[in-house]
Formats: sequence, structure tokens, C-alpha cells
Amino acid sequence: MRLVEYYCRFTSWVLKSRRAWHTSVFLIQTALIVFSGVGAFLLRFEFTIPPAMKPALAWGLVAWLATRLPLLRLLGVVGGWRHFSASDFGRLVFANLVCSAVAGLALAAFCPVFFPRSILLIEGMAYLMLSTGVRMATRLSFEFIAQRSRGKRQRTLIYGAGSAGVLLLAESRVNSSFPYMICGFIDDRAPAGVLIQGVKVLGQGKDLARIARRHEIGEVLIAIPSATGSEMREIIARCQAAGIVYRTMPRISEILVDRALARQIRNVAIEDLLGRGSVRLDEDNIRSRIEGRTVLVTGAAGSIGSELCRQIARFRPAVLVGFDISETALFFIEREMREAFPELKFHAEIGSIQSERRLRELFSEYRPSLALHAAAYKHVPMMEKHVFEAVSNNVFGSWNLATIAGEFGVQEFVMISSDKAVNPTSIMGATKRAAELLIRSLQDRGTRYISVRFGNVLGSNGSVIPIFKQQIAAGGPVTITHPEMQRYFMTIPEASQLVLQACSIGHGGEIFVLDMGEPVKIVDLARQLIRLSGLEPDDDIRIEFTGMRPGEKLYEELNTAGEHMLPTSHDKIRIFAGRGLPSDRAAVHLRRLEIACELRDTAMLLAELKSMVPEYSQSQEVTERAFSKNLVTLGKVLEFRKSAARAEAAS
Repeated sequence: MRLVEYYCRFTSWVLKSRRAWHTSVFLIQTALIVFSGVGAFLLRFEFTIPPAMKPALAWGLVAWLATRLPLLRLLGVVGGWRHFSASDFGRLVFANLVCSAVAGLALAAFCPVFFPRSILLIEGMAYLMLSTGVRMATRLSFEFIAQRSRGKRQRTLIYGAGSAGVLLLAESRVNSSFPYMICGFIDDRAPAGVLIQGVKVLGQGKDLARIARRHEIGEVLIAIPSATGSEMREIIARCQAAGIVYRTMPRISEILVDRALARQIRNVAIEDLLGRGSVRLDEDNIRSRIEGRTVLVTGAAGSIGSELCRQIARFRPAVLVGFDISETALFFIEREMREAFPELKFHAEIGSIQSERRLRELFSEYRPSLALHAAAYKHVPMMEKHVFEAVSNNVFGSWNLATIAGEFGVQEFVMISSDKAVNPTSIMGATKRAAELLIRSLQDRGTRYISVRFGNVLGSNGSVIPIFKQQIAAGGPVTITHPEMQRYFMTIPEASQLVLQACSIGHGGEIFVLDMGEPVKIVDLARQLIRLSGLEPDDDIRIEFTGMRPGEKLYEELNTAGEHMLPTSHDKIRIFAGRGLPSDRAAVHLRRLEIACELRDTAMLLAELKSMVPEYSQSQEVTERAFSKNLVTLGKVLEFRKSAARAEAAS
């Protein structure tokens, strides 16, 4: 046992020192080649090498050392001892065959003495056995030490016997800090009793409660990254029924290779229950639009804008400019970008898209070739109360940015829109639809103008998830406007990646819509989030229905009656072809909206929005406020006229 510990300590020291590692590998490889060569001659001649064969042995050792040492490194089979696996063995066999063949050809061409051909076969087999043995001994030694160094660990099942589950099992064997003792697998497809790397499949998910009691299981690690939302909900329900703790691992594509898998196991999040799959990206196409170029992101400190910055940074732009009016949020995203991407030239710029002067300064200084416009007022109830601010920012701000981008030769301009722009019932939705039409009217000016629609984003600022979490933490109640309220949801990274993909396939003038999957009832979302917090809805946390707010819809839509859905090269992106807005009409609408904002005339503003977006159905509260404001104005005018008449009569 002490010998094993000493061997592991020596190997650990070697692995920490790059120089010591290369030296040790060279010496061990040399020793293995010599042992296998000498052993091959001893076996061939029954452990007594004839004097006449000693020159052949010397030539053989020279040939094997001269070919194996460089070829093994060239073929990439020198390292990987600590995690040696079946796939590594296959590569080792192939590399060994190549080395033996090259050595045989070299001996046939240059060896001046007789060399028995059987020696080549024996030497190859001997080297393969020795090198495999050294690698397996290293792996088993580390697993042994890891097992001994652990304290008391939680008895755990792995739910899922696929590749992710096997990866988790392998991590448990080599990582001494892995806090779980794997007692078996649970899998709905693999038959019970099957051994997977020595660990038994104990049964299916429906048997989880019984298996957990029998084996005294305290926790389940869910290792099914490809599970749909309904499958995850079923698994969670089974774990909750069994009264055991459950955690999950990230998707295979999200696993950080430079961090131990044990530290990436996390609690199940609401995103897992929605089952949003990984996005397939045409990265080469995206890279061709971003790499080496200057990219501008407005609203860069927001949820979508900041994620766009992270995604764009992966494709190595020459310069990335983050523009936002929020000083504090912009400070944090700048710090994050400098830490995560130290080689990237990231510039944080403060300003408002409503300021033409500030925008011209920005474009003049950086000359971006790609602009992604995510800055907007988006909260529906808030915008119902601030109609002029909504128009000033979402309409005039977007118009300012788009026209100035055209003036400065921006090649692609992408505006982030919303599913609330479809048959809008809110000021926010109407202003986003107006912005879509205005952006599209600019298409013939050289710049490619594109709009991208999607629905609610999980975890974004002001979204329902953070609000629900705060309410649950406070002991409830969780407030929902209506029991039938439904929304489309997607994750922030998914939305940002698809925006970049839409940008890469757009030719200009398109309104892209992202695949939002199936709509989710808000009340179901709340119940699932309560259960994920270890509580029961209605028992521990009460759910209250407060009534729909002004401008809200029960169901969101993805396209209007006059729009037609067309496919694209990406299965999660569609194009909607519908009516446009001539540039001369755009100028008229903008002027009238500008006058309404200057006069602070709500009725005039609503009438012009309705003229511009005929499908807009304004909320009753906004209508009543506009009507009452007009009555107050009319009353002041009449009172003024009466006072003037009295003053004239008195004189």
C-alpha cells in the first residue's frame, strides 16, 4: 500500500512540473522500449540470446528508439495515464502498429545482419502490454488513493446511465473531492441488473422510492442533459415523492473543461424544467460576420445586451463597444469583459440613444461595421403610464440609431424586437412594432437592416422568475395576474446566440422570429419554482391572482394575420413577410409623433400610433387617461374664454 502511495505522490509531483513531466515520460518510454526489445529476443531464443544475434539486438534497439519515441508523441499517445480509458487503448494499439511497421521497414532497409521477423511481432506485443500496464497502474493507483482520502460521503444514485452518467461515475473515481458515493444507476431504458463499469443499474425511475429506501440513498444526481422539460418534471416529481435531494449536471456542451465536474453539479433550475435544448450554431458563418470587425451593442448592460457581448467576444472582434445609459450596470459588464476576455478591446460608453449628438460622437470615434440594438424600454405596465417616454426611446431612439448607422456606413444593423409587437395591446408593443416598420423602411440605403423577435427571457431584469424567487424567499404570496396567463420563454444565452445566427443569415429587410417552443402557463411556472425551493404550492406558499394589468394579453402571438412564415437555413429561425412602410410615409408618421410628444397630447399620440400600426388595440386605462386629459385641457380653455369675456364686459 505504501508503494502505491509513494507512486501516486511521485506522479502527482511530476504532473505539477511540466519539465519533470516531459523528462519522466521520456525516461519511462525509453525504458519500456528497451525492456520490450530485450524481452522479445529473450522470449524468441528461450531466455538465452546467441552471440550471433547480439548485433541484431543492438540494431533493433536503435530502430525502435529512433521510431517509437518521435512517432508516439506525433500520434498523441504519450500522456493521459491518469485517465486512461478504452478509447485511449484503441489509439495506443493503432500507434503501436504504426511504430512496429515503420521500425520493421527501417530494419529491412538498413540492418546489415540477419534480423528474425518474428522478433518484430513479439516486441510489438510486449511493448503494448507494458505500456498499457503502466497506464492502467497509474489510473488504478490514483483511484485507490482517491477512495482512501475521502471521508464520509453521501450515498447517491445517478439518474441516467448514458454517456453523461458514465462521465459522472468516472469523475467520482478519480476526484478525491467528489462528495458522493455512487451506489448505482437509475435508468428508464437500460434493463435492471446490467453492470456499467462495475456499477449496477438498480431499476427504473418508477422504482426510485423503493430503491432509495432499500439502499439508504440520500441524494440523486440527474445526468440526462438531453431531457425534455416534461421528462425533467417527471424525474423531479419522483425525487420529491421519494423524499430525497436532487441535483443535476450541466449539458455536455456547457461543461467547463478546466474545472472539475464535481464543482459543476448544481441544483435543478427552472430552465431545466422548460427543456430548452442546446442551440446549433453555424459558427463559421457567424465568425465571418464578426471576427476582426468593430461591433456596437446598445443596451449592453442589460440582460440581452450583456449576453450578446459575451457571445460576440467568443468570435474575436477587433473592437467591441458597449453602449448604455446605466452607469453602474455598464461598469460591471466592463469589469466582467476585461476579466473574461483580457485580449479583447472592449470600450464601455455611456449615453442615450435619444441623443443624436452623442450617437454621432460614438459612430465617428469607433466606425462600427455591425450594430446590435438591444436598448429599449420593455416593461409593459410601466410604459402604459409613460407613453411619451416609450415613444421617445423605442421609436425615436431606434430611428436615430438606425439612420446614423446608415450615414456612417454600418454594414449590418440588427434590432432586438419582441413578440409583444404582434397585434399589440400595449404602448410597449406598439412602439416596438412601429420601430420594426421604420427600420424596414430604411432598407434601400446600403445598410442591411434586420429585426429579430422573441418572447420572454428567463432571468432577465424584471422578468417573472426573479420576482417569484423574491416572493418565495419572503414566504409568499406569489402573485400572478391571471390563472390562464401564458407566455413563451427562452434562456438568455439561447436568445443571444440565435440573434447572432439571424444576423449571419440576413440579407436585409427581414423580420426574423425565433422558435419559442410551446407556451408555458405562468401559474405552472410558479408552482414548479416553489417546488424547486423545497416547498409546496398552496400549503407552504400561497398563490394569489391579482388581475390583468393594463396592456397585458392572456396569450402572446408570434405573427399577425397579414404575415407569412418562411423557413430559413436554421431550424429555430423563421422569417415573417408582411407589409412594409414607404419611406415618405415613415417621415410623416415620425413628424406627427414628434408633434404629439412636444404637445404632450396623449390622444394625438395614440391616434398616430393607431394610424401607423392599425392592429394596435390600446388598453382601456390609456384611453381613459387620454380622454380625461383632453377634457381637462378643454375645461381650461373654456374657463379662460369666460374670464376673458367677463374682463372685456367690465371694461
